[in-house]
Amino acid sequence: MGLAAADIQRIEDLLKEKLNFARDLHAGDQFSVLVNDQYVEGEATGSSQILGVAIKTGRSEISAFQYSDGSYYDAKGHSLVRAFQRYPLAKQPRMSSRFNAYRKHPITGRVSPHNGTDFSVPIGTKVIAPGDGIVSLVTDHQFAGKYIVVEHGGKYRTRYLHLSKALVRKGQRVTRGQVIALSGNTGRSTGPHLHYEFHINGKPVDPLKADIPMSSKLANQDLRAFTNLVNSRQAMMNLG
Repeated sequence: MGLAAADIQRIEDLLKEKLNFARDLHAGDQFSVLVNDQYVEGEATGSSQILGVAIKTGRSEISAFQYSDGSYYDAKGHSLVRAFQRYPLAKQPRMSSRFNAYRKHPITGRVSPHNGTDFSVPIGTKVIAPGDGIVSLVTDHQFAGKYIVVEHGGKYRTRYLHLSKALVRKGQRVTRGQVIALSGNTGRSTGPHLHYEFHINGKPVDPLKADIPMSSKLANQDLRAFTNLVNSRQAMMNLG
C-alpha cells in the first residue's frame, strides 16, 4: 500500500508482543497506518514517522499511537512493552502460603518446594492473565487439579492450579487483565484457593518479589492529552 520497508519493519517491531504476524493475520483482516513523511521545499527526504497503527482481525483490534514522549501506547494509554501486574486477580487478595523453596507440605509433611503463591479466595473467583500471552495447556491433574499454563513470549510462563473452571482453550491468545478461569478447590488441596506460579527462563520465582517488567500507563494529566491525540488520529485514519 506504499509503506516503505522500514515502516513495515517498524510496525512489526511495535506490535510483536501483541500479534504474531505469521500466524494471526488472515484474509479479510483490516489495517490502517498513519504516517508523517518529511518534506523539504516540496521534496521528500525519505524520513518518515509512524504516528498510528490499527489492525483489526476477526478476534480483536490492536492499536498503537505515538505520544509526545516518543513512546507508543495502545488507545487506552497502556505501554506496548511486555509487562505484567503482580496479582492474577482483580483485587489484592489474602495470601495463605508464600513462595518457599523449603516449605513443609501441609498434607504429606515432607519438605518440598512451594514453587508458587497461594491466594485464599472463594470458589468461583475470577482469575485474570497478568500479562499478554498464549495458552499452552489446559488440563486436569490428579494433584494440581484443573490448571492452565500461559506462555508470555520465550522467557516468561505462568501457571494457575486448583481451578474450578477454565475459560480459555489451548492455543488461545490472551491479554493482560483478561479473565481466563475461575478459582476452585480441585486436585490435592486443603481448601478453596488459587495456586499461582511465575517462571522466568524455566525457573520458578516469587511473583511478588521478582524483578519482572511491570505494566505502565500514562499519568492522568498525560492521559487526557493522549486521549485527545488518539481521537484526532483515529478520525484521520477513518477509525472513529
